[in-house]
Amino acid sequence: MSLVAELRWRGMLQDIMPGTEELLEKEMVSGYIGFDPTSDSLHIGSLVPILLLVHLQRAGHKPFALVGGATGMIGDPSFKSEERNLLSEETLAHNLLGIKKQLSKFLDFNSSAANKAELVNNYDWFKDFSFLHFIRDVGKHITVNYMMSKDSVRKRLDGDTGMSFTEFTYQLIQGYDFYWLYQNRNCKLQMGGSDQWGNIVTGTEIIRRKSGGEAFAFTCPLLTKSDGGKFGKTERGNVWLDPAKTSPYQFYQFWLNASDEDAKKWIKIFTLLPQAEIEALIIAHEAAPHTRALQKKLAEEITCFVHSKADYEFALKASDILFGNATTEALASLNESQLLQVMEGVPTVEVNTQQINEGYDLVSFLADTQIFPSKGEARKMWQAGGISINKEKVTTDKNSLTNSDLLQGKYILVQKGKKNYYLVKVG
Repeated sequence: MSLVAELRWRGMLQDIMPGTEELLEKEMVSGYIGFDPTSDSLHIGSLVPILLLVHLQRAGHKPFALVGGATGMIGDPSFKSEERNLLSEETLAHNLLGIKKQLSKFLDFNSSAANKAELVNNYDWFKDFSFLHFIRDVGKHITVNYMMSKDSVRKRLDGDTGMSFTEFTYQLIQGYDFYWLYQNRNCKLQMGGSDQWGNIVTGTEIIRRKSGGEAFAFTCPLLTKSDGGKFGKTERGNVWLDPAKTSPYQFYQFWLNASDEDAKKWIKIFTLLPQAEIEALIIAHEAAPHTRALQKKLAEEITCFVHSKADYEFALKASDILFGNATTEALASLNESQLLQVMEGVPTVEVNTQQINEGYDLVSFLADTQIFPSKGEARKMWQAGGISINKEKVTTDKNSLTNSDLLQGKYILVQKGKKNYYLVKVG
């Protein structure tokens, strides 16, 4: 299957410039995608362009990842409702380092292969480019009428906030990136999200008008969730690729909780599994959707791809602790960092060390911490066997909490009923 055919099957192709498919079948093509350095980590919305570069390299072509050290100082206005805050050079430099490190996990930058990936920063060619030289050498090739015709520009101009000159020039700057890479790296292809089509086409126009060359492009669709929610967003915000920002367990849970409709779409986009295996998984899932086999495979593949096999295995253990039949021993085997990762989002209550040292009456503890609204309700649930401490059901023989109940010397996990957890911190 050709690169374009595979991307089309996976649902990763929207617009494509005439001649692009033929070029990719004729020769090794250098192609690039730009990444916005607004943070020191990419999020899962960035996985689609990352995977476009991965597919490009797997097909024998040469990927360039462009980090926008210069364009990050302006901000892409494409389909944004308002202008964003500009970043300082110091913040951008910090963000670029984080993004470089992440991209190195997915692309081969270090081999001796002719199609090894390269990382470029547009600040390198813009830092000494004066405004006068830019408007003379680039601006004269693109008319204002052409720039105004772009949907992303017209929507902003028709809105309430308007558009600054800084943002208006963004498409020229991104277009020049393509021209510079075309001239200096023989880069003939630009890829990106469908919201970038206007900026990408501007680049092909600058190449045509300034050097008489021919460049090519394709875009992928912007992802949406089947329930209308924004892809990559949770109640806690963005789902990041950096484990310090989104723990591997929470990352795994995001994919595991995908709807059936989303899982069928996402397993094609976000995994490198072959077509036959994916189609077999979908058929098996439709025969027994309650097993959520499709979601489990999706979560496994992408957690291993972004993090590691060990992180995936830990996510399974964490899920079993919260939602399965994990033992007290499994819970006790977690170190403090892992325990807090599993308990992220679980309500936390605090009690005094002295109270535990002296033996804290269980019913009083449950009421004092407001895990139950009253001692009467706490006693009733306790006597009915509805309380578990550190994954072990509490019988009426146990009537107090002591130091022997502490995890990592300062935590206790209380479970009320089947689904309600509370992490008690002793200090």
